[in-house]
Amino acid sequence: GLVIDGRTLEHVLHDSLQNIFLELTEKCRAVVCCQATPLQKSVLVKLVRSKLKAMTLAVGDGANDVSMIQVADTGVGISGQEGMQAVMASDFAISQFKHLRKLLLVHGHWCYTRLTNMVLYYFYKNVTYVNLLFWYQFFCGFSGTSMTDYWILILFNLLFTSVPPIIYGVLDKDVSAEILMELPQLYTMSQ
Repeated sequence: GLVIDGRTLEHVLHDSLQNIFLELTEKCRAVVCCQATPLQKSVLVKLVRSKLKAMTLAVGDGANDVSMIQVADTGVGISGQEGMQAVMASDFAISQFKHLRKLLLVHGHWCYTRLTNMVLYYFYKNVTYVNLLFWYQFFCGFSGTSMTDYWILILFNLLFTSVPPIIYGVLDKDVSAEILMELPQLYTMSQ
């Protein structure tokens, strides 16, 4: 990891040193900025997003972190002694920094697998329905006759589009939370 303070960050953010700094940050797993101004934090996140084309995660606990949280792809606010401004501006809120690991490794993994399976489900549902319409046109001689009543189509979309993904999203946990916490490699493997 790399730890950088506000005074050094001010010099690094000038155009002449940006590329050297970005090469250094590419070799790091995490970059921690301490005693930086809110503007420096947000400029740093913008720089990494635009030049490195990387996904950014910003974690903050106070009003001085709001601009950084809003600029990042994913913002996490920690509710604490400095107030609720960071939580209000964030995508996710946690009560303590120690919960960040579980948020990323467990809930992030489950959310990722649920979303990918939901997309596959919608493709399957639409292919099934269009395939049914296609073969019905051979039966009716391509006359454009409606195959079903409108209420059946509405029920089809209501039952097969909303209820199964909701049940799946609530109940499905492909790997237990304990295993996900012990093996962080599972998060990258699911991608």
